[in-house]
Amino acid sequence: MLDQIKGLHHVTSMARDAAQNNAFFTHTLGLRRVKKTVNFDAPDVYHLYYADELGQPGTVMTYFPFPHIARGRPGTGEVGTTAFAVPAGALPYWEERLAQHGVGGLKRETRFGESRLDFSGQDGDGFALVEVKDDPRPVWTGGGVPAEKGIHGFHSVSMRLQDGGANAELLKFMGYEQAEQAGNLRRFSVAGGNGADTVDIETLPMVNPARQGAGSVHHVAFAVENRAKQLEVRKALLDTGYQVTPVIDRDYFWAIYFRTPGGVLFEVATNEPGFDRDEDTAHLGEALKLPTQHAHLRPWLEKHLQPLEAGEAVS
Repeated sequence: MLDQIKGLHHVTSMARDAAQNNAFFTHTLGLRRVKKTVNFDAPDVYHLYYADELGQPGTVMTYFPFPHIARGRPGTGEVGTTAFAVPAGALPYWEERLAQHGVGGLKRETRFGESRLDFSGQDGDGFALVEVKDDPRPVWTGGGVPAEKGIHGFHSVSMRLQDGGANAELLKFMGYEQAEQAGNLRRFSVAGGNGADTVDIETLPMVNPARQGAGSVHHVAFAVENRAKQLEVRKALLDTGYQVTPVIDRDYFWAIYFRTPGGVLFEVATNEPGFDRDEDTAHLGEALKLPTQHAHLRPWLEKHLQPLEAGEAVS
């Protein structure tokens, strides 16, 4: 069993409209945009990162907003819900705030003894806010949400799978232990993590596979401290029979990817070097940052990428 993985690093999803996506996360949810860059493989598409003040691993929600992309079809073989942690007692505030912002799918429920508020993103994304007592992770207050109500980072992701058995064994191999079970829902957690320590598996044998599109999670990333730990994880996965990519430089972290038995794309990402490697902390997410191989496209991108805020320059 591995011990290098310390919880979630980031979750990456797809959207249809960049400006609406930016408004939802920075104005409605009050997160900080910590990076404005482009998709490595499709540089005419943004890659937007939303997180806490510094973009700490375990807080980072990222998006590829593809113009004209069709909406995804929910199903199995995907992350169905991304849950964020909020302070105990904060759900009434959020229920009112989200309703005022026209957010749909609001539903209060209890899962494994925790109060949560489910809601939908603008492309049908599945989200939840979960009350967590004494979460030590700091809250970003620059988005208009008070500290005593704000989002600390991720609580968990929930995967919908036709057969959860092989994925459960994979999570155990990655250092997670089954914590609780209720019906077809199993909860796994990693000890000594970064606060984003939980993965749920919902087994749905009769549900059709998902079709990815706007509102779908593209991949979920798990955090390791550095490149040395990442290489240890990669070797262990390869030795176990998984097809794992070489290490890829993503500018703000190094990444490896592999497909799980249930069809979900997993990434293992390093905590280093972080989002302040090319921007001062006070100005994270303000300027358009380009991967070196796409730097020559800057004049074209500054003319053709959609402004994210009224009056905001793309550059």
